[in-house]
Amino acid sequence: MAASLVVIVITALLLRRSIPLLGEHSLTELLLSSKWFPMRGDFGFLSFIVGTLVVTGISMALAVPICILSAIYLSEYASSRVREIVKPLVDLLAGIPSVLYGLWGVSVVVPLVRNHVAPLFGVRTSGYNALSGGIVLAIMVFPIIISVTEEVLRAVPFGMRESSYALGATKWQTVKHVVLRSSSTGVLAAVMLGFSRAFGETMAVIMVVGNVAKIPGSVFDPVYPLPALIANNYGEMMSLPLYDSALMLSALLLLLVVGGFTIIARVIQQRILGW
Repeated sequence: MAASLVVIVITALLLRRSIPLLGEHSLTELLLSSKWFPMRGDFGFLSFIVGTLVVTGISMALAVPICILSAIYLSEYASSRVREIVKPLVDLLAGIPSVLYGLWGVSVVVPLVRNHVAPLFGVRTSGYNALSGGIVLAIMVFPIIISVTEEVLRAVPFGMRESSYALGATKWQTVKHVVLRSSSTGVLAAVMLGFSRAFGETMAVIMVVGNVAKIPGSVFDPVYPLPALIANNYGEMMSLPLYDSALMLSALLLLLVVGGFTIIARVIQQRILGW
């Protein structure tokens, strides 16, 4: 109850601080404009929203197949000894500070994209772009999606597996047509939790995406996600009331999106697991 109250208070405060900007510009204008010139009073969030969606979309496209296959292996194929070794390592990924992921991205992912991936497509890039951010975020959401998906798969009654085997189905056919189909809603909840984690990530993204406020034309273009906008600019030029209000509105947008997906995912997960 106390945690819910804190969220409500934070939302109310962000909304209150956003009112000055909303009084000058309509919400539609703010969300659909890509003009970001605070000194001239132009606060278009479109390029930041698109940048956030592109990086998050890349990360989910990379992470979801790997995570689901990993969870299937841990749940259905791995021995108890292997599971006991692998699961703590997966959980360890969740405890690594995001700045370390960022440093790893700068040291490994950015040169990889610049020197090896981009040339395959005939593109020249600095490596600080949406693809680099997506790769780093994909690694960061691994533990969430793998852990939740593995729990959901193991929650499928063993009797359903035995019934499938009794009808002559193979191990993979049982996993594909019985286990995955029965737990598809829970797997979706795991993906939504991963999306929420990736959508609001800040530090690691700042370090590898280039932070250029324009709509990207490809995954090799730099982007400027909403969390990076807040982290890079809060504290600067706060003498401009509308600038402060714009950052508060961007924080409110993040809170609403991440909170909404997290709540939906948790409700689905609790119903599946019977919590």
